[in-house]
Amino acid sequence: MYKRICFFIIFCLCTPIFAAEQMLLWQGGAPKALGTEDKDIPLLYLYPADKDNNTGAAVVVCPGGGYGHLAMDHEGHDVARWLNSIGVSAFVLKYRLGSNGYKHPVPMLDAKRAVRSVRYSADKWNIDPARIGIMGFSAGGHLASTVGTHFDYGDKDAADPIDKISSRPDFMILMYPVITLMDYSTHKGSRSNLLGENPDTELIKKLSNHLQVTDKTPPTILIHADDDKVVFPDNSVNFYLALRKAKVPAELHIYKKGGHGFGIGRDVGPASAWPSQCQQWLKQMELLER
Repeated sequence: MYKRICFFIIFCLCTPIFAAEQMLLWQGGAPKALGTEDKDIPLLYLYPADKDNNTGAAVVVCPGGGYGHLAMDHEGHDVARWLNSIGVSAFVLKYRLGSNGYKHPVPMLDAKRAVRSVRYSADKWNIDPARIGIMGFSAGGHLASTVGTHFDYGDKDAADPIDKISSRPDFMILMYPVITLMDYSTHKGSRSNLLGENPDTELIKKLSNHLQVTDKTPPTILIHADDDKVVFPDNSVNFYLALRKAKVPAELHIYKKGGHGFGIGRDVGPASAWPSQCQQWLKQMELLER
C-alpha cells in the first residue's frame, strides 16, 4: 500500500501542472440554457494522450458531487492524468447541475454530447472511435450509467454533424455509483437535485439504471467499498447482476474498506488499489492495445 501511494504522489509531482485546454460542447450555446454564466456552460477539459504512449482508447470522465457540485480534482483532473499515464486520452466533463436549476434531462444531454463530440473528433486526437468509454464517480456514476443505458445512435437527419454521431459508450467504469433512484438504497440528495422533491414514479423507475440494462449495454467494471455509508454498495451489486443477466461482460470489486468519494490518490486502504485493477480490466478487454 505504501509503495502504491508513494508512486502516485511521485507521479503527480512529476506531472506538469497546467490548465487543460477547454472545449465547449455547443458552440452556439447549450440547449435548455438558463443563462450565460459559467454554471450555464457545459464543456470538456481535454487531456489527449501523449503520442508516444497513445493506445487509441479514450474516456469521458464525469466527476461526482450529488448533482449539486463537481469534485473536479480527485474525481476529474487527477483521474485524467492517471488515464494519460496508461495511454488513454481523457475528457473531463463539466456538466450542468440540478442545484443550478438543471434537472433531468439536461445532465444526460451534456454527457451524451460529450461522447458524441469525442467520437466526432476521434481522428484529431488519434482515438479509435470504437474504444470510447465513460467513467463516473458517485452521482457522476449515475450520469455515466444513464448514458450507457439511455444512449442513442444519432440522428442521421440532424443539421449539426455531431448530433448524427452515436452517444453509446463502448465501455463503462463506474466508481461507487448511484444507480437506483428508488427509496430503498438511493442517494436522496442526488435524486432531489436531479428530479426535484416529488418526482414522478415512472421517471424514478426510468432512471433507476439497473432496470434499464439490455444486451446492448456496454461492458462495465464497477468499484465500490462495503463500508460506503453515502451510496450503498447495493447500487453496484444490482447493476452487476442486471449486466450478468443480460450477458454483458462485467466485473465487480467491493473492497472491505474505503468509504465514499475516495477518488484517486487517497490512502483509503484496500480500495486504493483500484487503479491497477481497473487497468488490468482494460487490458483484458483489449482496450489498451496500441
